[in-house]
This record gives sequence, C-alpha cells and structure tokens, in this order.
Amino acid sequence: LVRMQFLQILSRKPGKLEMLFQIPFCQKQFPYSCLATSACICSKKKKANSYEQVDQEKYKNLVYSVTSYKTSAQTPETIFEEDNLLYGPPDKHRPPAKAGTKTPKNWVPLINTDKRISPLNSDSNLPRKIMLQKMKMPSVTHILQQTLSPQQVFYLERWKQKMIVELGKDGFEKYTKNLFLQGELFHSALESIFLSEEMAVKEKSEDGVISGYLSSVEHVLEDISEVKALESGVHHGTLQYLGLVDCVAKYRGQLCVIDWKTSEKPKPFLKNTYDNPLQVAAYIGAINHDANYDFQVRCGLIVVAYKNGSPAHPHFMDPDLCSQYWNKWLLRLEEYMDRN
Repeated sequence: LVRMQFLQILSRKPGKLEMLFQIPFCQKQFPYSCLATSACICSKKKKANSYEQVDQEKYKNLVYSVTSYKTSAQTPETIFEEDNLLYGPPDKHRPPAKAGTKTPKNWVPLINTDKRISPLNSDSNLPRKIMLQKMKMPSVTHILQQTLSPQQVFYLERWKQKMIVELGKDGFEKYTKNLFLQGELFHSALESIFLSEEMAVKEKSEDGVISGYLSSVEHVLEDISEVKALESGVHHGTLQYLGLVDCVAKYRGQLCVIDWKTSEKPKPFLKNTYDNPLQVAAYIGAINHDANYDFQVRCGLIVVAYKNGSPAHPHFMDPDLCSQYWNKWLLRLEEYMDRN
C-alpha cells in the first residue's frame, strides 16, 4: 500500500516517473529491483541470462563495427591491389615440365605419314616372318636394360640377391634358364596355334610345362584375328634400332603389336608390366618406318600369361597411350645414344 501511494505521488508531478525509469540504465549503482512490485515478489524467480554478465562497455566498439556495415567495402579488385602491394605481382611462370612430358631432341613421329600402303596381295593372309638381320644397331631390349633408372636397378638387384640366398648361385642360374626356356616354348606354341590348329593341340597335350600358359590365354585368343606377323624382325632406319616382334594381329578389331609375357605373380594393371609398354611402342614405331611392312599400327597389346592356368591379363594400349609411351621410349633412346 505504501508503494502504491508513492507511485501515485510521482505520477502527479510531470517528468518524475520517466526519470525514475531512466535512472537504472544510466547509473549502475541504482538497483533494478526498486521497480519491483508485490506481484513480482510472489512470482517464480527469473532465470539468469548469461549475456547480462558480459562487459558491454568493453565490446561496444566491436558490436558497432559489425552492425554499422551490412556489406564489405572490399572487392576482388581491391584485394588484388592489396596483394600486389604487399607481395608483388603474381608469378606467371609455368612449373617445370616433368620428365615424362619432355620432348626429345630428335623427335620422330610414331606414325609414318609418308608410308604408302600396298593393296592386298594373294598371299596377304600368310603372316610375315622376316629374319632379324645382323646390323650395327642396338636392340630395343638392350637399350631398355642399359637405361634403367637407379630405382629400377636397386629393386632388380635386391630381387636377384634374395633369389640367390634362397636358391644359391647355381640354383638361381638354373631358375633363370628355365624361365627363358618356358618363354621360348610358350611363344613357339602360340605360333603353332596361329599357323596350324592340329599342331597346336598336339603340342599342348604333350608339353605339360606350357599347358598352363596356353590355358591362361585361351580367352584372349578368341579375340585375336587376321595375324599379319609372327616372330618377325623390325628396324627403324632413322632412329637406328631393331627388335623382334612377337605378333602383329587384330585384337577386337584393332590392329596391334602384341607382346606375350609370362609371369609367376599377377599383373592386373599396365603399370605392373614396367618397361613393356615402351618396348611395344618402340616396335610400333619401327614397323611403321620399316619398308618390309605394307601396313601401319596404332595400338598395342600386352598379354600376361600365368603358369597355373589362371586367366591372363590383357592390357590394351590405345593410340593416345601408345603416343605417350613413344615419347618416353624416345627419351630412353636419346639417353642411350648420349652414353654411347
């Protein structure tokens, strides 16, 4: 009752009640509870607000800067100007080219645009088998062996030492000879398959050593047709190298240089074949620049066969991929020529 009378007295004097409500916001020492009435005392206690404990005087400048600007005054142009002033103009130099994209000094195209393709002859169905002539030219295999990277040499030597520890020196020599012998038998068996069905079936049934390899490539042979060359010698007169091509035939309609490989470990990806794609690209370039062949090749195929008969992995190389490996081969050839 006393409080109500007090408020009535203040309401009779103009400006006094407004002053009473403004005092708590201007002076911290004036208690806010002075405005409470008897009804508020009986109500539940108000939940404390954590924001009321923040020092508003300390952060008022920050709040003002945020609320006073709706958008940033910076633009992309001003940002570039600021960066240019602080750090200088941007560097427009391109990164150095990788070794794989490096252009050889004496570059020769993979496809011979000057080569004339002869019309089909009566004996065109017979695969070519040109003897490898003895010339003063290095072979593709020799060039690749002489230009191995330090990392390749390290891993090859480590594998060799590991095999010598397991098999002994004589055992390792016998092991490598057997690998080469199996490879030769496998290639001769494939040649028999392409030349004569009867000879191939007979050789497959009699030789148990290569039967696993032949079973491994059965599904690949179904996609091969129009064999044009078998175990045939090639040479590149301009770049001065030679080699022996396993097979040139169509694989799923694309004329390819086919390289048959044997392996004891699975090689499901092209990268697992190491330098074999470079070898195939080198043979493609040699065929396209060899007058003994009246056709040109744009694709390659690496077939990895397994002794246990598991399905072989065919790795097809399209024209773009062959061009990439052709450039890598030219760099290896250039490295070999520089050394010799």
